[in-house]
Amino acid sequence: MLYAIGDLHLSFEANKPMDVFGPLWAGYVDRLRTGLSCICPEDTTVLLGDLSWSMDLERARDDFAFISAIPGRKIILKGNHDYWWTTASKFYKFCAEQSFSDLWILNNNCYEYGDAAICGTRGWFFEEEKGTAHDERIMNRELIRLESSLRAAGDREKICFLHYPPIYRGYRCQPILDLLHRYDVKQCWYGHLHAESHRLAVIGDFEGIDFRLVSADYVNFTPIPVKT
Repeated sequence: MLYAIGDLHLSFEANKPMDVFGPLWAGYVDRLRTGLSCICPEDTTVLLGDLSWSMDLERARDDFAFISAIPGRKIILKGNHDYWWTTASKFYKFCAEQSFSDLWILNNNCYEYGDAAICGTRGWFFEEEKGTAHDERIMNRELIRLESSLRAAGDREKICFLHYPPIYRGYRCQPILDLLHRYDVKQCWYGHLHAESHRLAVIGDFEGIDFRLVSADYVNFTPIPVKT
């Protein structure tokens, strides 16, 4: 089974528990343990960013011990709060030193899952009339990363995972939507939206793409099946 869940916001060492953000997050680590228990060693889980509040890998050790303990293959992408994020080589060296197994970064690449390909990137919020030059540079890098990922999938069915939603009520990121259409993506899974923002989510068919929100508090801290 292929699963997806985003926004774990772990903070074993950062001391920034999400419980302070209201009842939706009360006891969330224990709820995550319960929710993630459905995953088996033969499964693959995509984690859609905002995994740890820690500022670097060393201080994120306990958070990644928690993630590593999830059975099966774990594919992770960057969120806007993943300040620990570093190069792939440094991340894999860290995982090897800590004996964290089966953790893989989704960045400029894709991963096979049966006859499909797991593609994606962080994404970004950007509006031309409001965005800064800095925002534009980040957006352009994310577009390059997403296209590299989609192109690497070749002719396989492409399942796209993003941290930021490319569409929600009152906003659309047209450049990312254009890429999804160009590469014939039919499923797009995203996170980032919490609490009151849930009501802004676009869920279901939009322009021929099935959009799904899987931030942890939206899915009751339980990963959602994507594909058998």
